[in-house]
Amino acid sequence: MIDVVCILALLCYFLATAGMVTHVIVQKKDIEKISMYFLIAGFSFHTLFLILKWWKWGEPPIVKLSETLCFLSWAISGGFLWAEFKYKIKSLGIFVLPIIFILALTAFLQNNHHSPLSPVLKSFWLPIHASISLMSYAFFFLAFCLSCMFLIQERQIKSHHLGAVFKRLPSLDTTDAMIGRCIKIAFSLLTVAIITGSIWAESAWGNYWSWDPKETWSLILWFSTAAMIHQRLTLGWRGKRFAIMTIIIFFILLFTYLGVMFLMKSLHSYE
Repeated sequence: MIDVVCILALLCYFLATAGMVTHVIVQKKDIEKISMYFLIAGFSFHTLFLILKWWKWGEPPIVKLSETLCFLSWAISGGFLWAEFKYKIKSLGIFVLPIIFILALTAFLQNNHHSPLSPVLKSFWLPIHASISLMSYAFFFLAFCLSCMFLIQERQIKSHHLGAVFKRLPSLDTTDAMIGRCIKIAFSLLTVAIITGSIWAESAWGNYWSWDPKETWSLILWFSTAAMIHQRLTLGWRGKRFAIMTIIIFFILLFTYLGVMFLMKSLHSYE
Protein backbone atom coordinates (compact mmCIF):
# COMPACT_ATOMS: atom_id res chain seq x y z
CA MET A 1 0.00 0.00 0.00
CA ILE A 2 2.88 2.38 0.80
CA ASP A 3 4.23 2.01 -2.75
CA VAL A 4 0.81 2.80 -4.23
CA VAL A 5 0.48 5.94 -2.10
CA CYS A 6 4.00 6.94 -3.14
CA ILE A 7 3.18 6.58 -6.84
CA LEU A 8 -0.06 8.54 -6.44
CA ALA A 9 1.78 11.37 -4.68
CA LEU A 10 4.40 11.53 -7.43
CA LEU A 11 1.77 11.41 -10.16
CA CYS A 12 -0.19 14.27 -8.59
CA TYR A 13 2.97 16.37 -8.15
CA PHE A 14 3.90 15.76 -11.78
CA LEU A 15 0.44 16.72 -13.03
CA ALA A 16 0.44 19.82 -10.80
CA THR A 17 3.81 20.86 -12.23
CA ALA A 18 2.76 20.17 -15.82
CA GLY A 19 -0.48 22.08 -15.27
CA MET A 20 1.31 25.12 -13.84
CA VAL A 21 3.78 25.24 -16.73
CA THR A 22 0.93 24.89 -19.22
CA HIS A 23 -0.97 27.66 -17.48
CA VAL A 24 1.96 30.07 -17.79
CA ILE A 25 2.12 29.34 -21.53
CA VAL A 26 -1.58 29.45 -22.43
CA GLN A 27 -2.85 31.46 -19.41
CA LYS A 28 -6.03 29.48 -18.81
CA LYS A 29 -7.53 29.92 -15.34
CA ASP A 30 -9.13 26.45 -15.41
CA ILE A 31 -5.74 24.81 -15.89
CA GLU A 32 -4.36 26.80 -12.98
CA LYS A 33 -7.18 25.62 -10.70
CA ILE A 34 -6.76 21.99 -11.78
CA SER A 35 -3.03 22.26 -11.11
CA MET A 36 -3.70 23.42 -7.54
CA TYR A 37 -6.17 20.56 -7.00
CA PHE A 38 -3.50 18.09 -8.07
CA LEU A 39 -1.03 19.74 -5.68
CA ILE A 40 -3.46 19.41 -2.77
CA ALA A 41 -4.00 15.77 -3.68
CA GLY A 42 -0.24 15.20 -3.94
CA PHE A 43 0.34 16.81 -0.55
CA SER A 44 -2.41 14.65 0.97
CA PHE A 45 -0.95 11.42 -0.46
CA HIS A 46 2.52 12.54 0.61
CA THR A 47 1.27 13.11 4.16
CA LEU A 48 -0.31 9.65 4.18
CA PHE A 49 2.95 8.16 2.86
CA LEU A 50 4.95 9.64 5.75
CA ILE A 51 2.39 8.45 8.32
CA LEU A 52 2.32 4.91 6.90
CA LYS A 53 6.10 4.72 6.79
CA TRP A 54 6.42 5.87 10.41
CA TRP A 55 3.74 3.37 11.44
CA LYS A 56 5.41 0.50 9.55
CA TRP A 57 8.90 1.15 10.91
CA GLY A 58 7.89 2.37 14.34
CA GLU A 59 10.44 5.18 13.91
CA PRO A 60 10.28 8.60 12.24
CA PRO A 61 11.38 8.40 8.57
CA ILE A 62 13.59 11.44 8.82
CA VAL A 63 17.15 10.14 9.37
CA LYS A 64 18.63 9.21 5.98
CA LEU A 65 19.33 11.83 3.31
CA SER A 66 16.57 10.42 1.10
CA GLU A 67 14.16 10.64 4.03
CA THR A 68 15.05 14.26 4.72
CA LEU A 69 14.55 15.08 1.03
CA CYS A 70 11.15 13.39 1.18
CA PHE A 71 10.15 15.38 4.26
CA LEU A 72 11.59 18.59 2.82
CA SER A 73 9.56 18.27 -0.39
CA TRP A 74 6.46 17.68 1.76
CA ALA A 75 7.24 20.76 3.88
CA ILE A 76 7.81 22.93 0.79
CA SER A 77 4.51 21.72 -0.64
CA GLY A 78 2.70 22.59 2.57
CA GLY A 79 4.45 25.96 2.78
CA PHE A 80 3.47 26.83 -0.76
CA LEU A 81 -0.16 25.90 -0.09
CA TRP A 82 -0.06 28.18 2.97
CA ALA A 83 1.36 31.03 0.87
CA GLU A 84 -1.29 30.52 -1.78
CA PHE A 85 -4.09 30.44 0.80
CA LYS A 86 -2.85 33.61 2.50
CA TYR A 87 -1.58 35.68 -0.44
CA LYS A 88 -3.27 34.12 -3.52
CA ILE A 89 0.02 33.92 -5.40
CA LYS A 90 -0.24 30.87 -7.64
CA SER A 91 2.51 32.24 -9.92
CA LEU A 92 5.02 31.17 -7.27
CA GLY A 93 4.18 27.63 -8.33
CA ILE A 94 6.15 27.91 -11.57
CA PHE A 95 9.30 28.16 -9.41
CA VAL A 96 8.30 25.83 -6.58
CA LEU A 97 6.34 22.92 -8.09
CA PRO A 98 9.15 21.55 -10.31
CA ILE A 99 11.48 21.47 -7.30
CA ILE A 100 8.85 19.70 -5.17
CA PHE A 101 8.47 17.04 -7.85
CA ILE A 102 12.23 16.62 -8.36
CA LEU A 103 12.94 16.35 -4.62
CA ALA A 104 10.09 13.90 -4.08
CA LEU A 105 11.11 11.78 -7.08
CA THR A 106 14.76 11.74 -5.95
CA ALA A 107 13.74 10.71 -2.45
CA PHE A 108 11.34 7.99 -3.60
CA LEU A 109 13.89 6.50 -6.01
CA GLN A 110 16.50 6.11 -3.28
CA ASN A 111 16.99 2.85 -1.46
CA ASN A 112 14.25 2.75 1.17
CA HIS A 113 15.72 -0.16 3.08
CA HIS A 114 15.16 0.42 6.76
CA SER A 115 17.97 -0.01 9.25
CA PRO A 116 17.42 0.37 13.02
CA LEU A 117 18.28 3.70 14.58
CA SER A 118 21.46 4.00 16.60
CA PRO A 119 20.84 4.27 20.37
CA VAL A 120 21.62 8.02 20.47
CA LEU A 121 18.91 8.70 17.87
CA LYS A 122 16.25 6.79 19.78
CA SER A 123 14.86 9.88 21.44
CA PHE A 124 11.55 11.71 21.28
CA TRP A 125 13.67 14.78 20.42
CA LEU A 126 14.51 13.29 16.99
CA PRO A 127 11.18 13.95 15.23
CA ILE A 128 10.84 17.32 16.98
CA HIS A 129 14.32 18.66 16.19
CA ALA A 130 14.65 17.18 12.69
CA SER A 131 11.16 18.10 11.47
CA ILE A 132 11.39 21.68 12.72
CA SER A 133 14.83 22.07 11.12
CA LEU A 134 13.55 20.87 7.75
CA MET A 135 10.43 23.04 7.96
CA SER A 136 12.68 26.05 8.50
CA TYR A 137 14.63 25.00 5.39
CA ALA A 138 11.35 24.85 3.45
CA PHE A 139 10.51 28.46 4.29
CA PHE A 140 14.04 29.58 3.45
CA PHE A 141 13.52 27.92 0.07
CA LEU A 142 10.18 29.70 -0.46
CA ALA A 143 11.86 33.01 0.40
CA PHE A 144 14.58 32.19 -2.15
CA CYS A 145 12.03 31.52 -4.89
CA LEU A 146 10.16 34.70 -4.05
CA SER A 147 13.42 36.65 -4.19
CA CYS A 148 14.12 35.27 -7.66
CA MET A 149 10.61 36.32 -8.69
CA PHE A 150 11.22 39.80 -7.31
CA LEU A 151 14.51 40.26 -9.19
CA ILE A 152 13.04 38.97 -12.45
CA GLN A 153 10.04 41.26 -12.16
CA GLU A 154 12.15 44.30 -11.24
CA ARG A 155 14.46 43.66 -14.19
CA GLN A 156 11.49 43.44 -16.57
CA ILE A 157 10.11 46.72 -15.25
CA LYS A 158 13.43 48.54 -15.64
CA SER A 159 13.98 47.17 -19.14
CA HIS A 160 10.36 47.96 -20.12
CA HIS A 161 10.11 44.40 -21.41
CA LEU A 162 7.02 42.97 -19.74
CA GLY A 163 6.76 39.36 -20.87
CA ALA A 164 3.93 36.88 -20.37
CA VAL A 165 5.30 35.75 -17.02
CA PHE A 166 5.18 39.32 -15.71
CA LYS A 167 1.41 39.41 -16.09
CA ARG A 168 1.08 36.49 -13.68
CA LEU A 169 3.32 37.95 -10.96
CA PRO A 170 2.07 39.94 -7.96
CA SER A 171 3.18 43.48 -7.24
CA LEU A 172 6.73 44.07 -6.04
CA ASP A 173 5.38 45.22 -2.66
CA THR A 174 3.41 41.99 -2.23
CA THR A 175 6.39 39.84 -3.15
CA ASP A 176 8.66 41.79 -0.81
CA ALA A 177 6.18 41.37 2.05
CA MET A 178 6.02 37.64 1.41
CA ILE A 179 9.81 37.34 1.39
CA GLY A 180 9.94 39.08 4.76
CA ARG A 181 7.19 36.87 6.18
CA CYS A 182 8.84 33.64 5.00
CA ILE A 183 12.21 34.72 6.38
CA LYS A 184 10.68 35.50 9.78
CA ILE A 185 8.93 32.11 9.89
CA ALA A 186 12.13 30.33 8.80
CA PHE A 187 14.15 32.18 11.43
CA SER A 188 11.66 31.35 14.18
CA LEU A 189 11.66 27.67 13.25
CA LEU A 190 15.46 27.62 13.00
CA THR A 191 15.69 29.14 16.49
CA VAL A 192 13.44 26.42 17.93
CA ALA A 193 15.43 23.76 16.03
CA ILE A 194 18.73 24.97 17.52
CA ILE A 195 17.26 25.08 21.03
CA THR A 196 15.74 21.59 20.81
CA GLY A 197 18.95 20.26 19.28
CA SER A 198 20.96 21.69 22.18
CA ILE A 199 18.62 20.11 24.74
CA TRP A 200 18.86 16.78 22.91
CA ALA A 201 22.68 17.04 22.78
CA GLU A 202 22.85 17.66 26.52
CA SER A 203 20.73 14.60 27.27
CA ALA A 204 22.68 12.42 24.81
CA TRP A 205 26.29 13.62 25.25
CA GLY A 206 26.24 15.70 28.39
CA ASN A 207 26.87 19.10 26.80
CA TYR A 208 24.63 21.57 25.01
CA TRP A 209 27.09 22.57 22.30
CA SER A 210 30.10 20.78 20.80
CA TRP A 211 30.96 23.01 17.82
CA ASP A 212 30.25 20.20 15.42
CA PRO A 213 30.46 21.56 11.81
CA LYS A 214 26.69 21.27 11.36
CA GLU A 215 26.11 23.12 14.62
CA THR A 216 28.62 25.80 13.65
CA TRP A 217 27.09 26.41 10.23
CA SER A 218 23.59 26.39 11.69
CA LEU A 219 24.76 29.14 14.03
CA ILE A 220 26.27 31.06 11.09
CA LEU A 221 22.92 30.72 9.28
CA TRP A 222 21.08 31.92 12.40
CA PHE A 223 23.28 35.00 12.92
CA SER A 224 23.18 35.88 9.20
CA THR A 225 19.39 35.72 9.16
CA ALA A 226 19.11 37.62 12.44
CA ALA A 227 21.34 40.40 11.06
CA MET A 228 19.23 40.62 7.90
CA ILE A 229 15.98 40.83 9.87
CA HIS A 230 17.52 43.47 12.13
CA GLN A 231 18.49 45.56 9.10
CA ARG A 232 14.97 45.25 7.72
CA LEU A 233 13.38 46.37 11.00
CA THR A 234 15.82 49.16 11.89
CA LEU A 235 17.12 50.44 8.54
CA GLY A 236 14.13 49.53 6.41
CA TRP A 237 15.83 47.08 4.10
CA ARG A 238 13.34 46.33 1.35
CA GLY A 239 13.21 45.41 -2.30
CA LYS A 240 16.24 44.39 -4.30
CA ARG A 241 18.76 44.56 -1.45
CA PHE A 242 16.67 42.29 0.78
CA ALA A 243 16.01 39.87 -2.10
CA ILE A 244 19.73 39.56 -2.87
CA MET A 245 20.57 39.01 0.80
CA THR A 246 17.87 36.31 0.97
CA ILE A 247 19.50 34.50 -1.93
CA ILE A 248 22.88 34.67 -0.18
CA ILE A 249 21.28 33.30 3.00
CA PHE A 250 19.83 30.44 0.96
CA PHE A 251 23.29 29.40 -0.25
CA ILE A 252 24.49 29.41 3.36
CA LEU A 253 21.56 27.11 4.07
CA LEU A 254 22.51 24.78 1.22
CA PHE A 255 26.01 24.43 2.63
CA THR A 256 24.59 23.84 6.11
CA TYR A 257 22.24 21.13 4.80
CA LEU A 258 24.39 19.37 2.19
CA GLY A 259 27.86 20.92 2.05
CA VAL A 260 28.75 19.94 5.59
CA MET A 261 27.79 16.34 4.88
CA PHE A 262 29.96 16.01 1.77
CA LEU A 263 32.92 18.17 2.77
CA MET A 264 33.24 17.83 6.55
CA LYS A 265 33.12 15.14 9.17
CA SER A 266 30.05 15.75 11.28
CA LEU A 267 27.90 13.93 13.81
CA HIS A 268 24.96 15.20 11.75
CA SER A 269 25.97 13.52 8.48
CA TYR A 270 23.14 11.67 6.77
CA GLU A 271 23.38 8.07 5.66
